[in-house]
Amino acid sequence: MAERKRRQTQKVCVLAGLFVLNFSIAVMLAQSSAQISGAIKDQTGAVLPGVEVTMTQAETGFKRTAVTDETGSYVLPNLPVGPYRFEAALPGFRTYIQTGITLQVNSNPIINAVLQVGQVLDEVSVQADAALVETRSTGVGSVMDNVRVLELPLNGRRVADLILISGAAVQGTNTFTYGARGYNQVAISVAGGQGAGVDYALDGGTHNDVYTGLGVTMPFPDALQEFKLETNALPAQYGHHSSAAVNAVTKSGTNQFHGNLFEFVRNNSFNANNAATQTRDTLKRNQFGGTLGGPILQNRLFFFGGHQTTMERSANSPAPQFVPTPAMLEGDFTTFASKVCNNGVQRVLRAPVQSFGADANGNTIYRVDKSQLSPAALNLAKRLPAAQDACGQIRFNRGVADNEYTSVGRVDYQLTQKHSLFGRYLDSYTHNLDDYDGVNVLTFSRSALQSRIHSFVLGDTYSIRPNMVSSFHGTVNAVTNEAYPPKYFDLSDLGVKNVYHYVPGFFLMTVTNGFNISG
Repeated sequence: MAERKRRQTQKVCVLAGLFVLNFSIAVMLAQSSAQISGAIKDQTGAVLPGVEVTMTQAETGFKRTAVTDETGSYVLPNLPVGPYRFEAALPGFRTYIQTGITLQVNSNPIINAVLQVGQVLDEVSVQADAALVETRSTGVGSVMDNVRVLELPLNGRRVADLILISGAAVQGTNTFTYGARGYNQVAISVAGGQGAGVDYALDGGTHNDVYTGLGVTMPFPDALQEFKLETNALPAQYGHHSSAAVNAVTKSGTNQFHGNLFEFVRNNSFNANNAATQTRDTLKRNQFGGTLGGPILQNRLFFFGGHQTTMERSANSPAPQFVPTPAMLEGDFTTFASKVCNNGVQRVLRAPVQSFGADANGNTIYRVDKSQLSPAALNLAKRLPAAQDACGQIRFNRGVADNEYTSVGRVDYQLTQKHSLFGRYLDSYTHNLDDYDGVNVLTFSRSALQSRIHSFVLGDTYSIRPNMVSSFHGTVNAVTNEAYPPKYFDLSDLGVKNVYHYVPGFFLMTVTNGFNISG
């Protein structure tokens, strides 16, 4: 009997824990929505209990209803962002209607109304845009709405760059690009905080990379509805990132089909020469894609999808490198150590190199018996590009090729007036090609890197009663990074014995003041 009671007690505790967890998740993760509250009064200033308050989203027909309490107050939490129509009705009074209300992500405005005596069928309409005042949030923030997301110039169309113009934000120094992750990650310091101290949320789900602490790839501008940057005295829900919070919302379908096709081109053929160098840059970037959204079932089921492809090509000229000259391979290091090759300073070489006086130009003559040269080093020299002058200097260009493919899909389903579901999937695939040209091994500085981000959010919102809403968000983020180094040769190919290669045909080498094979 005691054992049975103990098990029953455990079941009750588990159920209670799940119930509390459900509402805790609603408090912590319902960041992609908005909330309104207010009070309804009559013309004398007396509060009106029992008023039915309805918010209707203009684009989807979504409705949420509340009834004012004995103090005339109401609360409508967890409302999707977008334009709304506000309506307050009570028998014996004219219906109050207000349009031009736009709820933004993570906003908590107050909307009050005054009802006039009359018939319910009579309406008092306010059509001017509502001035919404934030009254509940302790943080300081700004919203980057869809118009600015689309219209403000963005180099590379990276939405995260807009955070820098939202106020109190600067780009940090610990920016992670190629080599750490395959996709660009920008460390942004907000209000003097750490670069990795910003909490990113997309559609109410966490959107941070657990490896770096930075945000992962955001949707491209045409697929993003808006985002909000907040800092300073943030609620406890942002406790795992101390600096700031960025809450973003993807676009969703509406009762009207809408979409677009786009291409953005940056090409050096369109540019003028640099005034200092009289040359053009080498960047060629093509970004193209499109979006489409609309209804599957009017007022109930909607879809939205979009894709963007980015193809970027450029070339850079690294600092000059130095390789063995034909004279050095024959054992003559006189020119290598001369003043001409060392900025006017005679280089002093040590044994086994021997000096044999000075030449007609005053340079010390250095020679070494060719038999003392390392066979492995000679084999390596055969695989290096030929020197372009007597000092061993060589110059070359490196080609850079990066591709990025970002897709977003979202479905919203209004089961009933009290119950709604949504699911959003984001897939971002980045392919950074290696820069080895297949001929000159010194062109190699980075391996091919393929990075993929899968981000899925499922949201369920149920209105238990007008002032109590259960909101559940489940998030799955998966990031994979795979490096593929090119194959050229390894130490065994050079004749070095007893060497294990984890990746055959590949090794790295740095020769101080000489050349680098690195990636």
